Amino acid sequence: MPSLNWIGKDAVVKHHKDVPFRLLEPVQALSCAGDTDNAADSGNLIVQGDNLLALKALLPRYAGQVKCIYIDPPYNTGNEGWVYNDNVNSPEIKRWLGEVVGKEGETLDRHDRWLCMMYPRLMLLKQFLREDGAIFVSIDDNEVATLRLLMDEILGGGNFVADFVVQKRVSPDNDERLVTAVHDHLICYASNKSKCQFSRLPRTEEADARYENPDNDPRGPWTSSDLTRREYREHDFYPITLPSGREVTPAAGRSWSVPKDSYQRLLTENRLWFGKNGSAMPRLKRFLSEVSDGIVPTTWFSSDIAGDNQQSKKELRAILYEQADLFATPKPTRLIQRILQIASDKDSIILDSFAGSGTTAHAVLKQNAEDGGNRRFILVEMDEGIARNVTAERVKRVAQGYTNAKGDAVPGLGGGFQFCKLGKPLFDARGHISNEVRFAELARFVWFIETGMGLPASRASRTAADTASPLLGVHEGRAVYLLYNGILKDRSIDGGNVLTTPLLDLLPAHDGPRVVYGARCAIGADRLRALGITFKQLPYHLRVAP
Repeated sequence: MPSLNWIGKDAVVKHHKDVPFRLLEPVQALSCAGDTDNAADSGNLIVQGDNLLALKALLPRYAGQVKCIYIDPPYNTGNEGWVYNDNVNSPEIKRWLGEVVGKEGETLDRHDRWLCMMYPRLMLLKQFLREDGAIFVSIDDNEVATLRLLMDEILGGGNFVADFVVQKRVSPDNDERLVTAVHDHLICYASNKSKCQFSRLPRTEEADARYENPDNDPRGPWTSSDLTRREYREHDFYPITLPSGREVTPAAGRSWSVPKDSYQRLLTENRLWFGKNGSAMPRLKRFLSEVSDGIVPTTWFSSDIAGDNQQSKKELRAILYEQADLFATPKPTRLIQRILQIASDKDSIILDSFAGSGTTAHAVLKQNAEDGGNRRFILVEMDEGIARNVTAERVKRVAQGYTNAKGDAVPGLGGGFQFCKLGKPLFDARGHISNEVRFAELARFVWFIETGMGLPASRASRTAADTASPLLGVHEGRAVYLLYNGILKDRSIDGGNVLTTPLLDLLPAHDGPRVVYGARCAIGADRLRALGITFKQLPYHLRVAP
């Protein structure tokens, strides 16, 4: 398989592991409770902060739980003014810090910078996907070739699903010197292609209009398909006598798509069409009444089904007025809805780490309103002003209802979200667990380190103060416990953080191997082995993240 190399690659291939885990700090003033009493109960999240840091902070919550990821990263056209700011310990990369990436010829290494920016983010995004999940990346011709090679390397070439072609404009630009680009690419990879399942799209009037009933068949409208295949098979090559009396055989190099006995059955059941005069090559009738409920998605997303840039700008302006002008090419809500219809189920988590104007959240709420779903979104936006005044404000308006630019009242779609900013690192400068870390926060991190998965919401809720249990859950037969922050202080000595013989009786029972994280262990190694317990000392066993 071809490999991709670029300036700085050696420095970034493991950079995602060096990014520190951080806490998330809720900002209630910017949150929206929506239909719930508490914004956190909505299950939706908007995080303001660098998306590399934010993704690392979100992993302990959501690793292995996201069904669909959509991102719209910088296209690297030279006109976007994006800046490389990752703190990579490499002299060749440090000189890029804070510099705006310009056009080809102005910034000779702009493709290297873009790849250095994308690589660690894709490495982290991969860890969020469910086994049956998929990631969609919007891009244009500037980086589509390098993106394909990059995603082949990270997600595996065998997990490539499709390069969807998205119509972004419907008219030519006469200012262009050679050609007008009227499309973008939407690159899709599965986490595991053999496990990935896409839904069929709802049938349309246009699709159903292709079905007719010229012979008044009582089974209703039908369309037809060729009865030959592009392959010669001796046992499927036989003469057929048409109703007109003419005898026909498949063209050279072809054969019938069914054996002779199956042909006779189809003929008896009136499932073959020989043209109005009975002299045409046979075609197989396919009835509208017998087709599936939906249509298999194609790789062509035209503007009439997925919107275009002009439509999306009008849509955003109607919601945010002059704030919409901050975005030259916001994505249409209908495009993201199309992705959700294909690649999500009604109870999915959707992640967008380049949130921008908040189109993904808008699409999630709109799709939920249309099909009764309970999808939840996670959005990350780096720019503080945009996160507060555009991303969160748009989502709040479409959730609660708003007055559009024309003065018309638009009803809300329902839903809410919790707004968070990035907090302090989980570990302080000395490598100790920060004093600000609560039991529930460390529980998520411990579970992630032990299992590589996010702590499910049902278990995370049991780590709240009054109902906290040292048992985080059972993974692949082994129970995982955390002794921290006095979890059993009322029932044990040493504040409940030290594994002692009396404390063993206080741990929730499990018939199988047990892993216990704690500050110290007062039980000998032989006794631990006999009890099937593996003790891992805090914070030392938490230093190396997957």
